[in-house]
Order: sequence, then C-alpha cells, then structure tokens
Amino acid sequence: MHAPVSSPRHPAKRFARTAALWLVVATLLHASPALAEDAPAMLSQQHGNILWTLIAAILVMLMQAGFAMVECGFTRAKNAGNILMKNFVDFAAGSLVFFLVGYAFMFGADAGGFIGTSGFALAHVDPATEGGMWDLTFWFFQSVFAATAATIVSGGIAERTRFASYIIVSVLVTGIIYPVSGHWAWGGLAGNAGWLEGLGFADFAGSTVVHSVGGWVALAGAIVVGPRAGKYGPDGSVRAIPGHNIPLAALGVFILWFGWFGFNPGSTTTADGTIGYIAVNTSLAACAGTVTAMLTAWIRFGKPDASITMNGALAGLVGITAGCYELSPSGAIIVGIICGFVVVLSIEFLDKILKIDDPVGAVSVHGVCGAIGTLMVGLLAHPSYGGSTGLVYGGDASLLMVQALGVAVVFAWAFGMGLVVFRIVAAVAGLRVSPEEELKGLDITEHGSESYNGFQIFTVE
Repeated sequence: MHAPVSSPRHPAKRFARTAALWLVVATLLHASPALAEDAPAMLSQQHGNILWTLIAAILVMLMQAGFAMVECGFTRAKNAGNILMKNFVDFAAGSLVFFLVGYAFMFGADAGGFIGTSGFALAHVDPATEGGMWDLTFWFFQSVFAATAATIVSGGIAERTRFASYIIVSVLVTGIIYPVSGHWAWGGLAGNAGWLEGLGFADFAGSTVVHSVGGWVALAGAIVVGPRAGKYGPDGSVRAIPGHNIPLAALGVFILWFGWFGFNPGSTTTADGTIGYIAVNTSLAACAGTVTAMLTAWIRFGKPDASITMNGALAGLVGITAGCYELSPSGAIIVGIICGFVVVLSIEFLDKILKIDDPVGAVSVHGVCGAIGTLMVGLLAHPSYGGSTGLVYGGDASLLMVQALGVAVVFAWAFGMGLVVFRIVAAVAGLRVSPEEELKGLDITEHGSESYNGFQIFTVE
C-alpha cells in the first residue's frame, strides 16, 4: 500500500502545501484591506461567546432525545408513543410559552427579588445590535433548560396520565413554576438578581434550579395520580414492572451524558479556559456515579442491575451540575460517589416504603441528587476553582447554610405548586386515564396508533 502524500514519509511535500496555503491567505488579506480590518472583529470575544453558547444550547436540546429514549426504554411498549409525544410537547409548547412569558418572569426587571416583570415575548430585543444578538442567543440557551425541567416531570407520572392534562401541567411548569424560582437564583445573569442569589446561593448549572424543580414537581404528580395498576398488591407488596427496551434506555443515557457537556460547560456562556475543567468535573462525577450505583446494586440485590447503573450515571451528572464550576476534580468524584449510592437507596425507599410509583426514577435522580449536589457546594467548593470556599477547605458555614436554604425553599415552591397544579387539573380536566385505557396502553387509547406495529392483538368476532 502506498502512503498518502500527506504522510510523514513525505515531509517536504507536506511543508510545501502548508506554505502555499498560508501564502494564499496572506495574499487575500493583503489584497482586501476591508477583510484585513474586519478580521479582529470576526474573532472577537463576544462572537466567540455567542458561538460557544449556541453550540452548548444545541447540545442541551439534543438531551430531549436522551430523555425520550430513557423514559421509553424504562416503560412498557404499549406506552412508548405517548412518552415520545410528551417529550415533543415539552420542548415545542414549552419553548413558545417560555418565549411569551417564562423568560420575562425569570430574567425580567426584578420586582422585590421574587419575579421578573419585563421582556415579555422578547419585546426589548433589538436584533440590529450586538447586544440584541446576544439576547437572542441567551434566550435560546435558557429555553432548552426550561424544556429540561418540564421533561423530567413526564417520567415520574408515565403510563397512566391523560395526555391533554399533561400538556397543561407542562406549560405551567415552563411558564410559571420553573421561571419564578429560577429568577430567585439566576436572575442576575441578565442583571436582575433575585433574593436567593443576593444571599450568595451557588448553583452554577442547575442541580436545584432545573433538576430539583422538575423532580419535585414529578413527586407531586406521582402522589396525586397514584401508582400504575398492578404496581402494588393488596398486601402492599411491590411488583416490578420492567421496562421494555433497556438498550434504548442505555442509548438515552449516553445521549444525555453527551448533552451534559453543553449543559454544564455551556453555562459559562463564555468561551474561556474554565469550560475544560467543568467538562472534566462533569465526566468524572458521571463515571463515579455509574460505578458506585452498580456496586451498590450488586451488593444489595446480588446482581449489577443495568437500569440502576444507568440511573447512577444520571445521578452523578445531576449532582455535579451545581458545583461543576466550584469543585475540584477530586470533589466531583466524591459528589458522584455520594449520588450514585444515594440514588439506589432513594429509589428503593420511594418504591417500597412510601409506595410512590416513579417508573423511571425521576424523583430520586433529579430531585434528591439535585439537592445533594447543591449542598455539596457548601462543603467541597475549592477556592482555587470558582472562588467560593466550602467547609472542607476552611470556609465558614455561611455558604452551606445558604445552599440548604435554597434547597428548602425551591422544594417548598416546586412541590407545593406541583400539588396545587396537579390537583386543580385533576378536578377540572381529569388527570388519570381509565383502568381500561391503562390496560390497553396509552398509544392506542390516547393517540390512536401503535409504536410497534402488531403489538395489540384483537379477537375477530
């Protein structure tokens, strides 16, 4: 086989081609003064920030596919299409609502530190200015975060919830519940800091602001809608309802893991050197969560369960999201270990003790591990990274107390509002499908189609 001309075996040819390329570039710049003058502007930090934030937002948008695959795989085949439809609506309807009102409530001019009051439908944006171009990019980045919070809810109430009622819930999460608490913690990103942020609350990419909000609303929904038919026996015994496609769920977890490199590093909204160590922290926490959950399941149940191992990866990712900027790589591993261990116990506790049916583990992964990750910032924040100092590195207890306050008030808001919304929807529109519809599957009864052709078998009379 002949080596290609660009091979190291032909260094002279490679050097000649490189030199020729640079000669062409230099000639073009010299021949076009306007192009030469514009070159520095084209490479400005602001343009780099816009490009990086846009790429990160696209990665986070891909996470919608990851959530869809995880939820599909962990539930039954007869409900796969319904799961997919909910994920589509979360992003499509949610983005429209976030454009109209949600973004304004979250990032608009502050009203007493509680809620934003300006910027509805992005009316303040002038696309002809560089600031306006950034505002549009920032809105898109924030819109995919809002969709993530709503999507988390769908997994916790899967396989027994009316589709029309779920749309109402999803819109309210994206339009009101998520933006209001988001303003408390993140309003300062647009110059309108909320009260919690003013106290020094640190949640860099949203362990609490995004994930716990979705997890606590999912907890409220699972309580109100009740468990799936056959989940618990008359004597209180727990019956496993296995998902229909673990490989599909595994694909979803890998997509989520990949998208998280937009979720966490992208939250800098700045193309600088910090995105590298944030990515390192993100991946190490996920790895530690995966291994720890696998070993915990292996010890407790005698087998390294696949679904629990996958949830361990997600638990590590959720946990490090708050402190990905503040922690060292060693701290990220510790967070992953703690979340990987706790997620197994939390899933078991909710299922067996509280009898709360969460088909995909959304409450444990996002709610519980989001809270843990947020608290860990108060303990493990490393002064050489984000600037904050946790108790372990000689800081005082003030940061940990603020973190605990943030976790508590967001739980009270999201869970409380979730209960209110679900109960109102249940009373007005009906929340749960009928027993017959649940037995047949929501693909047929709610959408009139099958995800897998020939799944349903009917007798001919």
